[in-house]
Amino acid sequence: MKPPESPAPSTPPADYRLLLPEGWFRILLDPDQRDKSVDALVERQFRGIDNAPHLKEELRGDLRRRAAKAYRSGGIELYLSLQAVGPFTIPASLLVTLAPLRHAEPLPPEDLARALAEDADDEDAGTPVPEVGVEELAAGTAVRVRRLASQPGGAAPGAAPGALDGDHASVSVEYHLPVPGTTAYLLLTFSTPLEPIADAMAGLFDAIAGSLTWTE
Repeated sequence: MKPPESPAPSTPPADYRLLLPEGWFRILLDPDQRDKSVDALVERQFRGIDNAPHLKEELRGDLRRRAAKAYRSGGIELYLSLQAVGPFTIPASLLVTLAPLRHAEPLPPEDLARALAEDADDEDAGTPVPEVGVEELAAGTAVRVRRLASQPGGAAPGAAPGALDGDHASVSVEYHLPVPGTTAYLLLTFSTPLEPIADAMAGLFDAIAGSLTWTE
């Protein structure tokens, strides 16, 4: 009896598409496009404000450093929330990273989830245990990790001018999505310091991750 043939490998997608809420701004992390993206964001945030050149340049420098660091870590795009409630900006961010894995064969999401859960068990006592699970999205099976971590005072990650400061607990939601036809994973890392409404923000992050589709 002839053994069943293995399924043909999937063709790697050319790109991906995400649906972001109105009020989110994209910063391209490629060095050739990075400064232009940062400058556009800074000009947007300070439109009509001519008496704060120091704050304007401080924001520009901070965003450029953050974008450069994200690029060195494999980042492709960085999205920042510019949604506002009254005079305050709702601070949140999304970093999209391509994470090649050193495996001859693709690593199943279930195995990655198990490894991430084991790493969580090895973390220091007193650190909140992250939630690790496997979920089905339109783009495929993904590993979802939700974390809560204490942060010192200061501007929150992804915050724009006017964001609330002070000690806070940062909430992050990661989605690890296998890239079809490769051994790489696309990592979506969402973050917000708004721990009091963490569930609502996590729901928003889940909806954005669920909108991801691969394109040819």
